[in-house]
Amino acid sequence: MRSPVDTIVAPRFPEMTWINVASLRMEKQATRPVLIEFWDFSRPSSLRTLPYLKAWHARYGDAGLRVISIHAPGFDVSRDEDEVRRAVERLGIEHAVAIDADFALWQAYENQGWPSRYLFAPRLKLVEARFGEGGYHETERAIQELLGIDEPLTDFIRAADDDDVPIVLPTAEHDGPHSGPYAAGEVWIITDRPGTVLVNGEAHELAHPGAHLVLAHERHTEGDLTIEPQGDVTVLQTWFAPGLA
Repeated sequence: MRSPVDTIVAPRFPEMTWINVASLRMEKQATRPVLIEFWDFSRPSSLRTLPYLKAWHARYGDAGLRVISIHAPGFDVSRDEDEVRRAVERLGIEHAVAIDADFALWQAYENQGWPSRYLFAPRLKLVEARFGEGGYHETERAIQELLGIDEPLTDFIRAADDDDVPIVLPTAEHDGPHSGPYAAGEVWIITDRPGTVLVNGEAHELAHPGAHLVLAHERHTEGDLTIEPQGDVTVLQTWFAPGLA
């Protein structure tokens, strides 16, 4: 949603661990647009949004945009700083990342979930806030407006990311492994460690803890799904993404 630019000012950064940059101070960013996104490497919706953050950093960073991902842990495994650092490297994140381990910045924003992004104009006045996936072209248009740029927008990573394209809502996410009917465009699982998980009898070797895409369909698909963790692996959650109608 768009916000009046003269009413909400960006909170200061508390003391946090930073990755890819030296410690940043929010007030030092006041001459440029700043995009803040709260994320977690164990949240599939965060990983589905991440390609847009990376694309905007690559495309608009030299023009003045500062992109900052704030990692706030939604699962115990996400609290491990070393795992966060490995995830940043594995995911190819080159923009600034801060670890909000104690949710201090989260609370300052009164944030509600993952992912949530906030776009600030110079002088750190809020321009746009969005909660959850979607609205990518709206955010990018706002970025271009702040930078004085008028160019074609970044292509959608997935056709279903276009807010004007009809989609079918998926099966609801739930704790633990799934067994039974499902309907979705994608199926993700969150695990507490590396290891092997059987998906409809097919072995998936998972090299790290966190979120894993285990099934992807071109369109909304209905079927039966059985997820069976092997050995010491625990499936913390099964998560379903919407598919094209």
